[in-house]
Amino acid sequence: MHSILTRILAALAAIAMFSVATPPAQAAPTAYFVMTDITREQFVVQLTDPAKIQHARDLLSGTSADRPHVHGRIVKRQASYNPRWSYHLNPDTVDFFDYAIEICDATIPYVEDHLDEAGGPFLPGLVWCGWTTRLVRELTP
Repeated sequence: MHSILTRILAALAAIAMFSVATPPAQAAPTAYFVMTDITREQFVVQLTDPAKIQHARDLLSGTSADRPHVHGRIVKRQASYNPRWSYHLNPDTVDFFDYAIEICDATIPYVEDHLDEAGGPFLPGLVWCGWTTRLVRELTP
């Protein structure tokens, strides 16, 4: 009995030491950026990739002019950070581009007005790449 109790106490001590020694998991970075297009409407995108967040900040600061336009895959539901619109971009798919094919081009309000058609002949695969999109500012938390 003493041997079993000793083993249990040793196991509990090891678990306690492991939980203290293990640092907490770091949350993925998240940043929100406002973009606009030729219509001057504004749309918020969420970025979670550190390299893409840095690229967005470089565009805003003028450090970079490469790949200034935003593209990503549409999610047909409102996001809390983008309440004006019935859709948002999946943060895992948001990226930047210089040039893209015409089939994915549309303005912010045109996507809203034709959201029920998106994913078919209009914006196949729900991929949106507004040719006139550009970032205008970063939102602070």
